[in-house]
Amino acid sequence: MSTRRDFLRVAGGMTAGTTLLGTMGTALAADAGAPVAEGGGGAVTEHKLPELPYAYDALEPHIDAKTMELHHDKHHAAYVKGLNEAEAALAKARAANDFAAIQTLSKKAAFHGAGHALHSLFWKVMAPAGKGGGGEPAGDLADRIKRDFGSFAAFKGQFSAAAAAVEGNGWALLTYRAEDDRLLVLQAENHQKLSPWDAVPVLALDVWEHAYYLKYQNKRVDYVEAWWNLVDWSQVQKNVAGLQRLRV
Repeated sequence: MSTRRDFLRVAGGMTAGTTLLGTMGTALAADAGAPVAEGGGGAVTEHKLPELPYAYDALEPHIDAKTMELHHDKHHAAYVKGLNEAEAALAKARAANDFAAIQTLSKKAAFHGAGHALHSLFWKVMAPAGKGGGGEPAGDLADRIKRDFGSFAAFKGQFSAAAAAVEGNGWALLTYRAEDDRLLVLQAENHQKLSPWDAVPVLALDVWEHAYYLKYQNKRVDYVEAWWNLVDWSQVQKNVAGLQRLRV
């Protein structure tokens, strides 16, 4: 059985297609330019907003078209912009050997970087209801959920409770931990707080108010229940399978 140190060592040595973030990292890599050297401050990457894999109205009636448009085109785009600005500012600070703002810039890079990563995953793990979205998982993923949570119903109950109970803004996450080959339900406040480094998201539900308020107002629980009709379990299975290669 691998230790956490072994896990991080192996993850750090994987190629771009099999990084710590697995399919999350692969999706992000497809929407980022190659790193460009910026003077003496080192390379800077131009992160780009990924396209939605479906039309704005494809997830209706569970998530409305206007929410999807604003969520993707405004909110996710803002995280991409913030990440680019933070990393460019860090490069300038390195070039000038001026690290007075390092705390602010590091927080900004973490917040916007995590927001970009989780949203890129969020779009990919949903599909129109009845056309890849909804129902229950099958095969290996179903077996894993039964092993790790007791039953699909128990998993769904825990995940829904985690989503409803996020304090303020954040996410409910199904994660994979390579160290012991386990699925875990976690919460994230904002985008980057509360989750351990060795548990990688394979399914993400955004419970920031901008994800649901136009349609559901303050009824987050109703939004969470409706969202289950959109989960693309085949994509979640692919995400888990991609991360299993991290085991040593």
